Amino acid sequence: MNLYPIEAGNFKLDGGAMFGVVPKTIWQKTNPADNNNLIDIAARCLLVENGNRLTLIDTGMGNKQSDKFYGYYHLWGDHSIDKSLAKYGFSRNDITDVFMTHLHFDHCGGSIEWNKDRTGYQPAFKNAKFWTNKNHWEWAVNPNSREKASFLKENLLPMQESGHLHFMKEPINGDFVEQSELDFGVLFIDGHTEKQMIPHVNYKGKTICFMADLMPTLGHLKVPYVTGYDTRPLLSLDEKAKFLDIAATNNFYLFLEHDAHNEIVTVQHSEKGIVLKERFTCNELFSL
Repeated sequence: MNLYPIEAGNFKLDGGAMFGVVPKTIWQKTNPADNNNLIDIAARCLLVENGNRLTLIDTGMGNKQSDKFYGYYHLWGDHSIDKSLAKYGFSRNDITDVFMTHLHFDHCGGSIEWNKDRTGYQPAFKNAKFWTNKNHWEWAVNPNSREKASFLKENLLPMQESGHLHFMKEPINGDFVEQSELDFGVLFIDGHTEKQMIPHVNYKGKTICFMADLMPTLGHLKVPYVTGYDTRPLLSLDEKAKFLDIAATNNFYLFLEHDAHNEIVTVQHSEKGIVLKERFTCNELFSL
């Protein structure tokens, strides 16, 4: 198995929205804001190569929205999925599976693109199966008013209409699927959104956890630091506390999707609770 970080593009979000009830005087120490209160955010995806299977976990915002839409998110840097794939000798057509942790636009928007004459939409990875889960799909295509702006029909319906959409099996007992249809286990959590999926990849004796929005940045390490976007913040607290306890005990490596400046970290138990243990770049850990 080989792992590769795929940078889908950086953007900015309101720091207050990203940290909910945590005061700015506290969160800006780890996630400094600009003059508009915006903090740096990454869309760092993960490519899993295992034999003939090439699975891309999340796809970023994509490039099919309007300039007005992207203007809200202040894109910066020159990252793209195509550049990142090419860096490792791959192209979109090589991808066999696209796994989406959840269907908010900044996690799945890159899965769908305009067709050639811009009259409609098509899969951006034409040879890939697209994976979500049934409960989350139903949640996304029938959105609540709080999340409606994050579930865009142009991202979702073309997946189904193209025949590329597939559903992961969900846990019968507990919240973890040890052996999924792909090459990793999946933790199902409900605080951020219904049935978000957190992949656990076994790699050279290490467990790599793709954190998605369970812990977007290193600044969100403390249990009470959950985003204002979470639909069930009290559940998020409980889910994150349980996860971090297990992560510290088992020395999980936490792959940070949204942290523009920290890529992978480990955590440990202390008298003050769970704290940072070590930081790694993907190059260091994956020997790229």
